[in-house]
Amino acid sequence: MKTTIDIPQELLTAVMKFSGAKTKRDAVIAAMEDYHHRQEAEAFFKRIEENPLRFMSNDEIEAADVAEATRQLADYQSRGPER
Repeated sequence: MKTTIDIPQELLTAVMKFSGAKTKRDAVIAAMEDYHHRQEAEAFFKRIEENPLRFMSNDEIEAADVAEATRQLADYQSRGPER
């Protein structure tokens, strides 16, 4: 998309230097991509902060293993003797 914008020359030169961009267009795109990635990361960290990851304790894992083994045994026993 073509657009006309007034960007301070010092800022554009600095972005070109830091991004390694060869053209003004590339510098603007690099700056926009960087901003976009930072905003996505910030949103991700905010979601993690609001809903932190929770890992099962060893006792919870063992209880789940026992429950699954018990379920499998009951399922096996409900089939009756095999012929």
